[in-house]
Parts: sequence; C-alpha cells; structure tokens
Amino acid sequence: MVGFGLGFGVSDLVSIPPSPQAVGSPATPNDALQTLLQGNQRFVSGSTVVYPNQSVELRTQLAGGQSPWAVVLGCIDSRVPPELVFDVGLGDLFVSRTAGQVIDDVVLGSIEFGVEEFNTVQLVMVLGHGSCGAVKAAIQTIQSNGHADGSIQSLVDAIQPAYESALGQPGDLVGNVINANVAVEVEKLKSVDIISNAISAGSIAVVGAYYDLGTGQVTVTVPPS
Repeated sequence: MVGFGLGFGVSDLVSIPPSPQAVGSPATPNDALQTLLQGNQRFVSGSTVVYPNQSVELRTQLAGGQSPWAVVLGCIDSRVPPELVFDVGLGDLFVSRTAGQVIDDVVLGSIEFGVEEFNTVQLVMVLGHGSCGAVKAAIQTIQSNGHADGSIQSLVDAIQPAYESALGQPGDLVGNVINANVAVEVEKLKSVDIISNAISAGSIAVVGAYYDLGTGQVTVTVPPS
C-alpha cells in the first residue's frame, strides 16, 4: 500500500469500528425505558458502545417498513443527538428536535402520528439538557421585558410558563427552568387524547429526562406515567 509520505498508509489512519449488533424491540414501556438508559450507560462509558442496528442488511430491510419503539423529543443542540446518546440505530427511534424541545402543533402532530400509526412505540421521552441556550435566551428576554427577533419570540413564549413555575425555587435558575420546561412538556403530551388514551391502555409511557453535557449521563426527572 502506498503511504502518505509520513511512514504510514490508509490502514494506519482508519480504525475499524466493531460490527453493528442487531438489537430487537423492547416488549413493554418499562423495557423501552431501560433499553434507552442501558444504551446511555454504554455511551457514558465510552468503551462499551455497540452501535446496534446500523448494518447494511438492516438498512436494506428497513427500506420496506419500520417499527420504531420509542419517540424522543429533544433539543436541536448539536451536542445532544439522541441516537448517539442512547447508543441505538436505524429504525429504533422517532426523533423530533426543536430549540428547547419546544412543542408546537407540528411537533405535537408528529408525536401523535408516531404513537397512533405505529403500535410498536412503547415510550415517549422529553429530553432536556444542561446549559440549554434556548432556555438561557428566554430567561434573559423575559427578565429584560424584551422581545426576541423574528419567530424566536415563539420560543420565549413557549418557555415562559416553565420560567414562571421555577421562580422562587432554590438552586440554579437556568437548571430549574430546564427541568420545569421538561415537566410542562410532559404534561402537555399527556393531556392530548391520542397519547392519554395510549397511556390508559398501558401501551405507552411518557417520561421526562435531563442530559448532562459534561458526563453524558441521562437522568429521568419525570417518572413514567
């Protein structure tokens, strides 16, 4: 093999990742939550990730249909990609991402569609994260009685109920608003008929969680309903 003139070749530069493993779908809402949390523990360790369900064969198979087992509503933050955070692969998750994981009608409709259209969905998770820029910006705008540019104000408006509920709580205001925002969003999801009916039937659970940017750890902050 011809090298690069530095004493090594392409094979020396490219590390071959482990073969992607095939992982089946969880059978219950609790199984789905545990599968996500176990995958997150692999991600946190950095040494035991298995990169499941990423084979060429599975990709070809999924072209004919999908059966995702969880919905994750997360933030657009580039540091919190759900498939990596939970060490899952193709066909496992429906993912919606907005700044501050804010829910509007389109996002809500997307989640409702996933729950109603695919009876394989066992879990809906709202995933907030530390140092959320959308939450910080919303707090600054609210406290200054300002108005954000363009449609960014819609994010501020959506986060304001969480800000108001977090006021007076001990500890860090930003962290409190982040967790309050997740709780508000969980309650919003549980209030709509398609999701509440699925919860009542025992076919899905809705949870809230928090992702620590430094450790990579996901902690459940709103337990399964």
